[in-house]
Amino acid sequence: MQTKAICPINNKKADENVARSNAALTVLFLVIFQLSANPLIILFLLADFLLRGFDLAAYSPLAFVSKKAVSVLSLQPKVINAGPKFFAAKIGTVFSLSMLVSTLLGLNQLAFVISAVFGVCALLEAAVGFCLACKVYPYTYKLTHFNISKVIQ
Repeated sequence: MQTKAICPINNKKADENVARSNAALTVLFLVIFQLSANPLIILFLLADFLLRGFDLAAYSPLAFVSKKAVSVLSLQPKVINAGPKFFAAKIGTVFSLSMLVSTLLGLNQLAFVISAVFGVCALLEAAVGFCLACKVYPYTYKLTHFNISKVIQ
C-alpha cells in the first residue's frame, strides 16, 4: 500500500504552547458564545483567526494573551513548524464565518452546532495537542489541487 503524507509546511516557526493556549482561549470564547448567543464574540474570533491565519499574529489579541500566559507560566518553548497552525487558523476562520452568518440569519441552532464541533476541535488541540485540521489537510489539498488530466487519461 502506498501512502503519501501531505502537510502544510512552511519556513516559519511557532511555539506549540502558544498554539495550545490559543486553542484554550478559543474554547473559552465558544463557551461564552454558547451561553450568550452574542454575535460579537464570533466576530471577535473571526477577526482573530483571520489575523493568525494570514501571518499577522502580531496583531492577534488571543496570540498576545497566549504569549503572555506562556511567559508568566515560564513554559519552555516547543518550536514547531507554523504551516499547520496557519492552516488550522484558516479552518477556524471558516468555522467562525459559518457561525456568524448562521447567527445573523437567525439560524441559532445551526450556529450552536457549528460552535460545538469547533469547540471539540479546539479542545482536542488545547488538551492533548491533537490538531484535527492537520488530519483534514490532505483531503483539502486533493480538492484544491485536483488534476483533471489524470482523470481523462
